[in-house]
Amino acid sequence: MDKKLKPLLAAILLAAGAPALAGTVTVITSFPKELTQAYKSAFEKANPDIKLEILNKNTVSGIAYVKETDAGKRPEVFWASAPDAFEVLAQANLLEKAGDIVNPDVPDKIGSFPINDPSGMFMGQALAGYGIMYNTRLIKAKKLDAPTTWTDLLKPEWFGNVGTTSPSRSGTMHLTVETILQGEGWDKGWNTLIRMSGNSAAITDRSFGVPDGVNNGQFGAGPVIDFFGLSSKYSKFPVEFVYPEETAIVPANIALIAGAKNTAEGKKFIAYTLSKEGQELLLKPEISRLPVLPYKNLSNIPEGYPDPGEIAKRSKVQFDVDLSQSRYYIVQSLFDQTITFRHADLQQATKAIYDAEAKLGANPSDKASSLLAEAKKLAWSPLLDVKQTQSPELLAVFKGNKKDADISQKLSKIQGDWNSKAKANYEKAQALAKEAAAQ
Repeated sequence: MDKKLKPLLAAILLAAGAPALAGTVTVITSFPKELTQAYKSAFEKANPDIKLEILNKNTVSGIAYVKETDAGKRPEVFWASAPDAFEVLAQANLLEKAGDIVNPDVPDKIGSFPINDPSGMFMGQALAGYGIMYNTRLIKAKKLDAPTTWTDLLKPEWFGNVGTTSPSRSGTMHLTVETILQGEGWDKGWNTLIRMSGNSAAITDRSFGVPDGVNNGQFGAGPVIDFFGLSSKYSKFPVEFVYPEETAIVPANIALIAGAKNTAEGKKFIAYTLSKEGQELLLKPEISRLPVLPYKNLSNIPEGYPDPGEIAKRSKVQFDVDLSQSRYYIVQSLFDQTITFRHADLQQATKAIYDAEAKLGANPSDKASSLLAEAKKLAWSPLLDVKQTQSPELLAVFKGNKKDADISQKLSKIQGDWNSKAKANYEKAQALAKEAAAQ
């Protein structure tokens, strides 16, 4: 076969759901092109007999794709930032052990978190932290203080200056959401997430939308995984990135998918990403990820580059991946029904509360204070308490087979009820805030 036609045929077969050609390794990943292209070029140069095909999907869509693809037609490698996503795949028996390819120089843990899955189903390939990326020029022009904590993004002056995305659209945002929930507790964590979203100018379609918006000045700041902020900073955009105390340093993982065609060659790519050469690619300015290999094993560490061990020591969060995995779809759905799909209502309620606070000043009447407190409670409290998320009935619906008519009907009713309740709460909060302002 003509060498020029082989990659084209492989792409056609992949799109048709057919098995990949021998010599082709297909990687399903949420990572940006700057990273995947660097690995594709370097791996193919080191392994000229293997072609690397990149199938780019957000993490949630990637999980669904693997689940829906028949054995023998699946991609070889799953590569993403969210460890709870790998737990979901492992529990569905969609991963297989990659054997003895783990780099022995990789530490066992980062903080108290295992870098490699103890059962051997997936491995840490990089480290990831979650924090705030902000545009230095924009905050100076708008006279906003540089944010250092999640709480900073909840202030009235940040209204319309934040960008965020949904955890159902981004595995990295899901980890950010869980980091806040676990670091602050369920009720306070949701208060933070709802208020930050109320201050947001937009809920972007992909996690890329937040760093892109901060880079170009559409947003002043937003929650992102660290490599988005660091890669922009080291690529000379007018941005900074900070790790709040409520952050988590966890592995970005790589795994072999069960039921793939070219398992042996898939293992070669995984091994390459864990090698010294593969780890040093993470340090390229346009990538700027934290390696799992200790810095003493690597060359050319940029000056001032974050030390993941030090960040893990400072963090207040001991990330519980099992807890995150257990409520994975509940958290996503609750966020979407109460925030993503009701964002305009949340914005209006938030603005009404700020307007009332500004008008009433430091000494509002007792009645105005009471009305405003009730408005805030309605607008900024989660619809469920943490015990309700552990209900066996609710878990059975969210973990059930969505193709089952009974499960699908129950799920639709639950989500519809959440959406309607959120809408009613925001409308009432807005009315109460306006009534308070009129006192």
